[in-house]
Amino acid sequence: MSAGSSDSSDSSDSSSRSRLGRRLVQLYAGLALYGASSALLVKAGLGLEPWNVLHQGLAELTGLSMGVVLTIVGAAVLLLWIPLRQRPGLGTVSNVLVIGFVMDATLSVLPGVHTLAVRVPLLLAGIVLNGVATGLYITANFGPGPRDGLMTGLHRRTGRSVRLIRTAVEVTVVATGFALGGTVGVGTVLYALSIGLLAQLFLRVFAVPSASGRSTVVATGQPDRAILPR
Repeated sequence: MSAGSSDSSDSSDSSSRSRLGRRLVQLYAGLALYGASSALLVKAGLGLEPWNVLHQGLAELTGLSMGVVLTIVGAAVLLLWIPLRQRPGLGTVSNVLVIGFVMDATLSVLPGVHTLAVRVPLLLAGIVLNGVATGLYITANFGPGPRDGLMTGLHRRTGRSVRLIRTAVEVTVVATGFALGGTVGVGTVLYALSIGLLAQLFLRVFAVPSASGRSTVVATGQPDRAILPR
């Protein structure tokens, strides 16, 4: 092998390691930030994102923490991947283990809030940071979260649109969680209306360049197939 070929190979290996390192940082930073941002929404008390309405309702029913419930539900949803022939990635497994832990840790250190002057900024910060977390996690490209994988698996098996399946699943999740005592409110509506645009923005911001120098994520239109790292 010539010196030029060796230098080119070394440069390519170094670039690949650098991209992998960045992707791993984005994966775990995104998951941690997702858990923390969800905790902010819980503390705001003005409405949660759909799946956390269910998690909060189950936490009220069982006496377990929300983070523990989130982890158990994530693992249960992952079992549903088996008949759908979905394959989990590092990001999928990490999702189950990291988000709930960080959520509980964040909730344990945040003080209680009672006035709207504090609750509204917490809500807005939680939604924006959730969008940042989504961009970080998805562009790391280590596999979908358990809940998103369930939806895309159902899409492939049934032929129904991802949008229809997502809507049906999340309406069911919210209704069940609300019946169990989960918080539904203006924050739930604001989250639903804004998270798509925020995710779209941060998918572009955090896209990891491929070996050819092009982005590994082309974010055109609403990211229906993987809006949240859940």
